[in-house]
Amino acid sequence: MAFGAEGYEVTEILTASSPSDSRSKEWKPGDGVTLEVSGMEWIGPDRLAVAIRKGEVWFLDGLLSKKPEEIRYTRFANGLHEPLGLLLDGKDLLVAQRAEITRLRDANGDDIADEYLTEADGWGVTGNYHEYVYGPERDGKGNRWVTLNLGMGDLSDNGKGWKGWGGIIGKDGRFEPKSLGMRSPSGLGANLEGDMFFSDQQGTWIPATPVYHLRPGVFYGNQESLASLKSPEAPFQMTVVPKPNQPYPKALEESPEFVPPAVWLPYNKMGRSATDIQVIDQGGKFGPFDGQLLVGEFTNAAVNRVFLEKVGGEYQGACFPFLGGFPAAVVRLCFAPDGSLFVGMTNRGWSSLGNRSYGLSRVRLEKAPFAIKEMRAKPDGFELVFTEAVDPASLKNAFAMSSFTFQYSSAYGGEEMETAELKVVSATPSADGVSVRLVVEGLKPLYVHELRTTGLKSVSGRELDHPNGWYTLNRIPE
Repeated sequence: MAFGAEGYEVTEILTASSPSDSRSKEWKPGDGVTLEVSGMEWIGPDRLAVAIRKGEVWFLDGLLSKKPEEIRYTRFANGLHEPLGLLLDGKDLLVAQRAEITRLRDANGDDIADEYLTEADGWGVTGNYHEYVYGPERDGKGNRWVTLNLGMGDLSDNGKGWKGWGGIIGKDGRFEPKSLGMRSPSGLGANLEGDMFFSDQQGTWIPATPVYHLRPGVFYGNQESLASLKSPEAPFQMTVVPKPNQPYPKALEESPEFVPPAVWLPYNKMGRSATDIQVIDQGGKFGPFDGQLLVGEFTNAAVNRVFLEKVGGEYQGACFPFLGGFPAAVVRLCFAPDGSLFVGMTNRGWSSLGNRSYGLSRVRLEKAPFAIKEMRAKPDGFELVFTEAVDPASLKNAFAMSSFTFQYSSAYGGEEMETAELKVVSATPSADGVSVRLVVEGLKPLYVHELRTTGLKSVSGRELDHPNGWYTLNRIPE
């Protein structure tokens, strides 16, 4: 199986076609256990807790030390309502269900949950199938964030409760809404600074896949959640609701609360349905990308990479393809204690390029790829930082750039618009050859800037792994 990043070894731990072994005393996939991974959390040096979409939590022992056929499976909890996240809290596990965040407690240490306690609720639930609940995830201040999906079909339900909102678990166990305008915020994760981010998915009011900085008092664009502002408990009000059917930059300028994504992941070029967010913090054991975010991709069965920087006090940055070709839709990501990445998958009946219904894979570094490590905004262009020195002979006519934006509207997704080719005036390598300074004419704030490279090679003769990148230039540095 071909994967999309040079230098990474991928091992399939379990698949939808894992064989049954009637001689084993332990349950295994194929014995009626359908491990559609919807949450993961390491709870020991070689024990992974896995939530599955159909309502259970399992312990998998021996993932790092044993062969796949020797892994031990223990069911810890069951009877849950479509759990979509796990978080270790002390000795307990917190799991997101449709109606609440539940604390799973093993009082007698027999690896079976004895208590199912309500940790948080208060967002309202209907029978709409699309009302998923994600999280909880902890930020650098200890806040436990939860995001709530919008319903689909009868939009009147979206005015009930806090659908399309993100918030934290309060001290009294109530959901405290903080920001709104989300559609399907299925991925949550903090960066090394402790700031929380979430991914959303292309759909109504969302023209392409965004990754946002999650914080209080802001609006992320989806107007189907605005009816909830009528609640007396709404934490803030919109000064101006942006008008639809205009370019995104214009709509952003109309409303003080409306904020752009930190990064747009252009449709199909980078994926179609973003899922989990996982920061790389492995001390180089997963390559030279520590501090960057990995973003799961459902439809394209892939994992993308996001580099972020702060300009004018706000996050923005670039996205790059990273890993692809997984056997099922990527839903959850989790780093193991040894620095390898575990990728949890489930197709859930939706379309995906993967040809199986679920899976769990382990990704390990063999040799770092020759890649664009960072793409930093400058007042007159960009600085590209590579994972190794670039051959100066390959720089001639190697770079092209264009910019585009999207239409802000209630339509389901949207095409790139106002596309313009930009002139790359010069490309100057640093003395050590690891970075290249691009001077570019025609930079536009609040536009996506697409970088295309041709023929770049390292001094050792390696070809560039993934030639293109996309920088969301919300602000041009001064």
